[in-house]
Amino acid sequence: MVLQRDIELPVWGTARPGSVVTVALAGQSAEARVGAHGEWQVRLAPMAAGGPYEMVIEGDEVMRFSDVLIGEVWLASGQSNMAMPLAGWGRILDYETEIARADYPEIRLFQVERATASKPLAGVDGVWRRCSPEAVAEFSSTAYFFARRVHRETGLPIGILHSSWGGTVAEAWTSAETLEAMADFREAAREIRTRTPEQAAALRAMFVAAQGERAVAVRERDRGLAHGKTLWAAADLESSDWSSMTLPGKWEDAGIPDLVNLDGVVWFRSEVEIPESWANQDLRLSLGPIDDADETFFNGTRIGASESWDAPRTYRVPAALVRAGRNSIAVRVIDVYLGGGFSGEAADLRLEGPDGDELPLAGPWAYRVGLELEPLPPSPDDPNQPTVLYNGMIKPLAPYALRGVLWYQGESNSSRAFQYRSLFPALIHDWRATWGESELPFYFVQLAAFEPGLIEQNKWPELREAQLMALSLPETGMAVAIDIGNPRDVHPKNKQEVGNRLARLALRRIYGREIADSGPIYRGMIAEGSQLRLTFDHTEGGLEAKGGALRGFTVAGEDREFHPAEARIEAGTVVVWSEAVPEPKASRYGWADSPDCNLYNSSGLPASPFRTDDWPALTEAR
Repeated sequence: MVLQRDIELPVWGTARPGSVVTVALAGQSAEARVGAHGEWQVRLAPMAAGGPYEMVIEGDEVMRFSDVLIGEVWLASGQSNMAMPLAGWGRILDYETEIARADYPEIRLFQVERATASKPLAGVDGVWRRCSPEAVAEFSSTAYFFARRVHRETGLPIGILHSSWGGTVAEAWTSAETLEAMADFREAAREIRTRTPEQAAALRAMFVAAQGERAVAVRERDRGLAHGKTLWAAADLESSDWSSMTLPGKWEDAGIPDLVNLDGVVWFRSEVEIPESWANQDLRLSLGPIDDADETFFNGTRIGASESWDAPRTYRVPAALVRAGRNSIAVRVIDVYLGGGFSGEAADLRLEGPDGDELPLAGPWAYRVGLELEPLPPSPDDPNQPTVLYNGMIKPLAPYALRGVLWYQGESNSSRAFQYRSLFPALIHDWRATWGESELPFYFVQLAAFEPGLIEQNKWPELREAQLMALSLPETGMAVAIDIGNPRDVHPKNKQEVGNRLARLALRRIYGREIADSGPIYRGMIAEGSQLRLTFDHTEGGLEAKGGALRGFTVAGEDREFHPAEARIEAGTVVVWSEAVPEPKASRYGWADSPDCNLYNSSGLPASPFRTDDWPALTEAR
């Protein structure tokens, strides 16, 4: 393991009530008498970086921990972008090379196993591992790249406690004490905190029964099926009365009201013209990842299926099914939780011929809803309930001595972005109180670009704004990632740069390196007739437009209608204007889910999206 240098080291556990426990490490020892409930704790004096040492804990039995290093310990947490591993479902950029080179015996990795709880647990499951190709492959890529850079530049041993869960909301990672002081969460947090085992068992039984009913419904009530026949997969089906959707994409994001909250079955169909040279030959159909499950048909015959929500689909089309001219593809998509549909990129949708040629399949597909499922009742094991991940995966880690926290989360709270303005600072205060350090360093990643539409007003800019506002808290830092996202992939692959930008914050603020740790942050606005002049902090020697003319700005007048703006860099400021707005009152930058923006400082770090106005937010009432 790695223990934190230069501060008192808590060591704690359980033993026989009334007995004495002694802890010895690197020439010092401390003892504690075990309390009436079997709990004990000692605090060892601060130690300088070094090791390896042996720690011996002696009571009625003796426990020995070898290869203990003293260095820097960081807690990494959040949802799937923090959890995203180098390999497995993550497959980050150059993952095979990165894994092969990941031999750093003084970096130690501790993976907290997933757990939910209505009350704080006494401990977590997990094991310390030396950083090696075998250990790092399924570990948090962001946390690993952070640790690697800090270790390389400081020479210090680094320990990472990784405690994340994909698709989870911030309130799940916050304590009941904190949430019960917030009107939006008070009732739910109190209900969970006071839930009895009998109540939990009843809820679990209801949930399991509802899941069983859903499984029957998917088999028996899908309108695209009848008596075991796949009606809507038929080669000669007339689908002119079906609706149209552009793929790839999740159906919740297609702007179609009837699909926004749909769990169930949606059928998709496309027709392709096969050249004569491909007829009667095997083909390969690639569809990218499909969330959650699919059955895929070619000319009415089933050619493949998968129930892995994040696995790319590649199916063989047997030669006997392939004919010259018109051919049909039908995909039955079953979604039972959160988003549903095609979650890959346009290049993932293609039909490959025998000679390597490809027919692109991205674009409009016909679709029709086969089944709408009733919402599931709450499950006591659902990780998206208030407090349950704090209780199961954060509180049990305290008081393990830390240098700081790394956080990458927000996607799951984006529909309630305005609420995140208060929820996120509350979480930061909460964790600091848990560790008894009012200014425990807390560094977080701002949401990257995502969603295909360059929409002027949407939920993601407002979530980024809430994250930006959290910088008003002491000892916080934000890694801007607006330039390394992927409009078609909520899990951008360049986790190397995310980890590096988090490491910059620590290297400058904690380890004393003279490097830039932030891109430009909006400071203020000056009206100059038909133009607005914007000023920034963290210009680090100057502002730059990367890759051409400055982009990403809009302006609005009294009517609050925003128009694309021209912009130029002038004496360390940005001047913006638009002929459509003769008297501008406000400007916004990067104010879209997936914006085209290119303002940087001379250290190559991107500016955070921002707005100069405080006009009502779209998510304010949610």
